[in-house]
Amino acid sequence: MIIAAIDIGSNAARLLINEVKETNGKAEFTKLNLLRIPLRLGFDVFSKGEIGAERKQMVIKTMTIFRELMEIYKVEHYRACATSAMRDAKNGQEIIDIVKEQSDINIEIITGDEEATLIYENHVAEGLDKDFAYLYVDVGGGSTELTFYENNEMQYEHSFNIGTIRLLNGLVTPTIWDEMKDEIKDKIKSKKTVVAIGSGGNINKIFSMSKTKDGKPMPVAMIKKYLKEMEKLSVEERMQQYQIREDRADVIVPALTIFNNVMTWADIKHIYVPKISVADGLVHSIYTKVTEQK
Repeated sequence: MIIAAIDIGSNAARLLINEVKETNGKAEFTKLNLLRIPLRLGFDVFSKGEIGAERKQMVIKTMTIFRELMEIYKVEHYRACATSAMRDAKNGQEIIDIVKEQSDINIEIITGDEEATLIYENHVAEGLDKDFAYLYVDVGGGSTELTFYENNEMQYEHSFNIGTIRLLNGLVTPTIWDEMKDEIKDKIKSKKTVVAIGSGGNINKIFSMSKTKDGKPMPVAMIKKYLKEMEKLSVEERMQQYQIREDRADVIVPALTIFNNVMTWADIKHIYVPKISVADGLVHSIYTKVTEQK
């Protein structure tokens, strides 16, 4: 079975194509292609309230390319979801209608809580040590999703309008930070040690730079270390020193700020970074839905 997931975020749009095979009753997911386009919708939406003409055309062209790729790979099932920027854009529905007309892709605008649930759909915590509790932290351009998992069950999920692009635009007030802090201190409680599971391109980059072995947790001290180093540098200096693209170099400090605050308030010392995303969660949820309908 070939499944595709389209995630239209505030910073980038991603097309993930997976082949799913069942072996001895267990589903095995193999990545066939992952394409990331830095649409950066949040830069328009969070400052002007709508997606500008140039980025509007970029969305339409991107979805046309995604449709052609899905046809080439003979995708049988797909789902396209848009998150924070499209939720807030005044002309979001207009663009969705044009995309449907020109590429025959149905884009759904999902809530922040649905976004958090899709991250949880990766079920990473289920394969980890049951002696710990786990906090999924997904940091995007427009929002941060938290999902708390303990004793094989999801205990709490919430989406906050705190994202890297919002921070860059000075749109995260002290009140919004206080809301996140109070929620974390009130909801993220356990007699077990709480460990984080981080997702998003920025934490993946830090994990890679930290030289932590795959499958092992990274000390949160690494987040603090790179935040301290990078916040002193210009975007150009970060690009040169850390060999990162411009569309990563400008958002990585806001991302580390969010991760650092969450880790501090939840008193978390270690974070797993298993390279999961909303797109991966979408693929898993599509597969579950298809198999349940058989």
